[in-house]
Amino acid sequence: MEDKYLQDISDIKNMMNKSSQFISLSGLGGILAGVYALIGAYIGYELIQNNDNRIITLESTTFKWILLTALLILVLSIGTAFLLTIRKAKKEQETIWNSTSKRLLINFLIPLVTGGVFCLLLLRHQVYGLIGPVTLIFYGLACVNASKYTLRDVRYLGITIIILGLLSTEFSGYALEFWALGFGVCHIIYGSMMYFKYDRN
Repeated sequence: MEDKYLQDISDIKNMMNKSSQFISLSGLGGILAGVYALIGAYIGYELIQNNDNRIITLESTTFKWILLTALLILVLSIGTAFLLTIRKAKKEQETIWNSTSKRLLINFLIPLVTGGVFCLLLLRHQVYGLIGPVTLIFYGLACVNASKYTLRDVRYLGITIIILGLLSTEFSGYALEFWALGFGVCHIIYGSMMYFKYDRN
């Protein structure tokens, strides 16, 4: 009888967690996003090294290639995460578009869009050195802000990336390395942790 009560309590707890948290985020999606980011960072590094003038402006071919690479990485990361999350949600018989996932998306997008607009303003005023740190900091804030509606690991990922963004601001000569560490290595590490904790069942 006692075992039955414990099982009932466990079932109630799981139902409450499902109603308040979107738990179908894919750890594998995080790993692949990290791999894409490292590839993008490498391509960006090569483009900068092969730039004859060593000065990158909005009109330069190097900047256009870097921007195209960044957009491609973004599309690949979002697309992969979306497809893998759909697959995991179906496997766990969870609705992917519900009130919790809507709150998750809204809370994630507010800091992210703000950071994106801020980056565009930095580009317009040719303050290129802060773009890398700003993307890290605002993405980290987006993760922390959205974490209350999903797995707690996302909060720790966000805090780690915020710290890297601040360090990147202090050590401005290593912006690309910090960017690769934040979006690449951190995504792979935290994605792997989430995969082994939640996905392998």
